[in-house]
Amino acid sequence: MTTPGVIGAEELELCRQTILKHSKSFSLASRFLPPALRDDAVVLYAWCRRADDAIDLVAVEQQPSALEQLRSELDSIYSGLSQSDPVLRAFSALVTSRTIPREYPEELLAGMEMDVLGAPYDSVEQLLLYCYRVAATVGLMMCHVLGISSPIARRHAAHLGMAMQLTNICRDVAEDTERARLYLPQRLLGRHGVLVPAGSLAKDWSPAQRQAVRLVTSELLELADGYYTSGEQGIRYLSASGGYAVMLARLMYSDIGRVLRQRHCEPLAPRAYVTSPRKLAHAVRALGVLRRQPRSIVPIALGEGAPAPLPNEPDPVADARLAVSFQALL
Repeated sequence: MTTPGVIGAEELELCRQTILKHSKSFSLASRFLPPALRDDAVVLYAWCRRADDAIDLVAVEQQPSALEQLRSELDSIYSGLSQSDPVLRAFSALVTSRTIPREYPEELLAGMEMDVLGAPYDSVEQLLLYCYRVAATVGLMMCHVLGISSPIARRHAAHLGMAMQLTNICRDVAEDTERARLYLPQRLLGRHGVLVPAGSLAKDWSPAQRQAVRLVTSELLELADGYYTSGEQGIRYLSASGGYAVMLARLMYSDIGRVLRQRHCEPLAPRAYVTSPRKLAHAVRALGVLRRQPRSIVPIALGEGAPAPLPNEPDPVADARLAVSFQALL
């Protein structure tokens, strides 16, 4: 029997293998965290990956029941019930030890429900709500892992998650069409003279549609840049090791946008990735950026106990509306 709030060695090793397999960038960045924080971060990643795969790796007709299963699992975790799945056991321990509010993983599953429903995105506001749910919530959970309670720091963390999700969307445009998903807002596409049906495949798009997709992808990358800027401002609230890990992840992830721009945001180009030499360069650059960052707030030290639940979390709809104007956010 596992001790409440303590992650078992077997569960932890499985989570480590999960992040190593699915995200070399996040795996590399997490290595610079202190051991206890690193272990918690990989557990959080593993649960998020497990939830994502539960929807994406099943047939469309099975996705609603898969989503209900995820919600049932979350009910059992927050009810304090024992878990048979090793990743769920690890996540349950993390929820207990870091006092992660239920509304974060619930919002993440609400974002996955948007995928299951498959409704097209008409506006940037709708897209930003999706990004808040599936990615900003991860940043907010990471605030608990890193012991950060400042509301300002929370907002920066949420923005960094949204920036990364926008980058994902821009990178995976063609791949997402194979799952009958199109995240590019139709209003933005319409400004360029065409609409792209949500159920269409990228390989079947007309030259005019591909050109519109390239232009909208470029616009979303600019939107992501604003969120990366805000996310970087939150580094000052972290310890040196935590700040370095987050800065490295930020630099490596945003560099995907550079690759996409070099390819003129062509949706049918091979999957964009950051090369090992570029990652090494970012490792050096992250150190320089961190040294120039002023320290604003000393985070909760390890050993002082888990941070308390964070009050007054951003309302996702209000945040999505504010997100249209960077001046209101930054």
